[in-house]
Amino acid sequence: MLSSEVIKTTHQIQSSCLKRTVEFNLYIPDELMGNETVHLLLLNDGQEADALDMEGMLSDLYTSGKIETLVVAAVKSSQERLQEYGVAGVPDYLNRGSKADLYTQFVKEELLPFIEAQVAVPLTGTRAVAGFSLGGLSAFDLVWNNDQLFDVAGVFSGSFWWRKKDLKQGYQEDRDRIVHQMIRHTAGKPAVRFWLMTGTEDETADRNRNFIIDSIDDTIDVIKELKNKGYHRPDEVFYYEMVGGKHEIGTWAKAMPAFLTWAFGRKPKV
Repeated sequence: MLSSEVIKTTHQIQSSCLKRTVEFNLYIPDELMGNETVHLLLLNDGQEADALDMEGMLSDLYTSGKIETLVVAAVKSSQERLQEYGVAGVPDYLNRGSKADLYTQFVKEELLPFIEAQVAVPLTGTRAVAGFSLGGLSAFDLVWNNDQLFDVAGVFSGSFWWRKKDLKQGYQEDRDRIVHQMIRHTAGKPAVRFWLMTGTEDETADRNRNFIIDSIDDTIDVIKELKNKGYHRPDEVFYYEMVGGKHEIGTWAKAMPAFLTWAFGRKPKV
C-alpha cells in the first residue's frame, strides 16, 4: 500500500528562458519503489500550495486510497505573472501574456527535465497542468498545444474572457475571445482531457446581460467549442459548477480534491 507520508522539498531553477529564478515545491510520496506508475501534476501559482494545504490534502487522499502515486510540482509565479501566463504567441488587447511562449519553453525545456532528474523514477503516468484564474488559462494553453507531453488540463475559475479587443473597441464575442478561437482553429483534436470549474459567485460581471456571470458563460462556451471539436465522451470533459464558489483560494481548495480524484483516481483492482 502507498505510504500516506508526503515529502515536500523546495527547489530553484535559474531559467535562461525566463531570465529569472523560478522557485517551486515538489510533493513526492515517501518510499517510491520505482516500479509503480507515477503521475505528474504541474500547478501554476504554486505559491498558493500552502493555502491549499497540498501536503495534507495529498496525504489524506493517499490514506483513503483515492489517488494513484502522484508527484506535484507547485511552480511559484513572480511579478511577471501577467506576462508569463496567457496564451503562447497571442497576447491580449493590453499585451498581457507577452511572455507566455517563454513560459511554455521554460516548462518544456527546463522544468520537466529537472523534475524527472529530481524524482529519479520514470514519470510514465498521466501528466496534467492545473491553475487558478489566469494560471488556469495558462494550464489550458500548455496542455492544448502540447498533447505530446500532457494529458489533462485542470482549470479553476479560468480567465476564458481573455480577449483581443477591449469591450469598447468593437469587441465581438464570437471572434475576439482568444481561447475559443484557438480551439476552433486548431487542426485536429488534441489527445487530452479537461476538468473545468467555476463558482456561482466568481464575479458579478455580465457582459451580454443574460443574467449569467461571465466566468460561467465563457467556460460553458469553451465546453461548446470542445464538443464541436469532437470531445463527446464523458471522461473527456468534466464541468464542476460550485454553488456559492468565489474567485478565491478557499473555493479552489475545496474543489482541488475533486480534480485530483478525477485526474489521478485509483483504479479498482480487477
